[in-house]
Amino acid sequence: MAMQNDEQSNDMLRSQAQIWNHIFSFINSMSLKCAIQLQIPDIIDRHGAPMMLSELVEALPINKERSRFVYRLMRILVHSDFFQKQTISVTEEDEEKEREGYLLTPGSRFLLKEEPLSIRPFLLAMLDPIFMDPWQDMSRWFQNEDSCPFYTTHGRTYWDFAGQDPNLNDFFNEAMASDARLVTNVILKHCSGSFEGLNSIVDVGGGTGTFAKAIAEAFPTLNCISFDLPHVVNGMKGSKNFSYVGGDMFEAIPKADAILMKWMLHAWSDEECIKILKRCKEAIPKKENGGKLMIIDIVVKKDEEGDDSLRTQLLFDMLLMILTTGREKSEKDWKKLLLDNAGFSDYKIVPILGLRSLIEVYP
Repeated sequence: MAMQNDEQSNDMLRSQAQIWNHIFSFINSMSLKCAIQLQIPDIIDRHGAPMMLSELVEALPINKERSRFVYRLMRILVHSDFFQKQTISVTEEDEEKEREGYLLTPGSRFLLKEEPLSIRPFLLAMLDPIFMDPWQDMSRWFQNEDSCPFYTTHGRTYWDFAGQDPNLNDFFNEAMASDARLVTNVILKHCSGSFEGLNSIVDVGGGTGTFAKAIAEAFPTLNCISFDLPHVVNGMKGSKNFSYVGGDMFEAIPKADAILMKWMLHAWSDEECIKILKRCKEAIPKKENGGKLMIIDIVVKKDEEGDDSLRTQLLFDMLLMILTTGREKSEKDWKKLLLDNAGFSDYKIVPILGLRSLIEVYP
């Protein structure tokens, strides 16, 4: 009986710890955001060697009365594998002593301000109060008729909000551009054949043109267009084989051999996706003439317990539920949407982008 009671007590304590971990998981995100805002990764990187706590404190732009708290911030970030510690030898008062210094990890290198493939802008965008506040209204949204919790919180959709707030629009475009640089690097390295034989391509929802511009540079004979809402592309200047076009994808999309949509369809409801896909189909030639649609998006994996990549995909699905009317889709969902609803003839999925895939779709 005593052993049974011990097992019950251990189960209760494990359950309590599990709940506490979920309650406080936001602390990891906000601690990382603080480190980015204080430029800790950049300071450690510029130091060029393991950086002692005293050196880090001296270099930080903080109230020196807060110096004793830096260790606690770094301790949680080391535990979360965003920094690592290394023992170093230092000379103090003519005596050799061992001290610990901080170094970047492979992950934290993607948080550097000058890193070409930095995820820093995306992190700062997603953890901005504009995007975080709607999570507080999730339960209220379940009880009302608003399109999403973002609308419940702000009284308008994200798209309306961004169209009227230049700062938010710039913030979001910078985040998407940082992701586009990473995706472009992988796509051009491993899927360059997908662009061969094309004379023209339109990046729908292309924002400030990071993706389309990189494609244009890699394929000088390919005419590339970044197509987005007028307020996004107004004032943008193109180059020899790259240009910007403003418009509404629900109305019409510029004609081209291929249409590209990166991380865009998932933000719209199935009904809205069907309208967009039909406009894409109208804009490209038939399959036998080389027409195709290239979608870069998540294909939700089959449910496997303990699968970290599936967990991240499901987190993105929740993010879409909070901010938009969209959702992440399984292959079954994509097949129904593309073939049954939008009238395309075939597709193939290339799982080349980690959590996301390249989906080539044919008219």
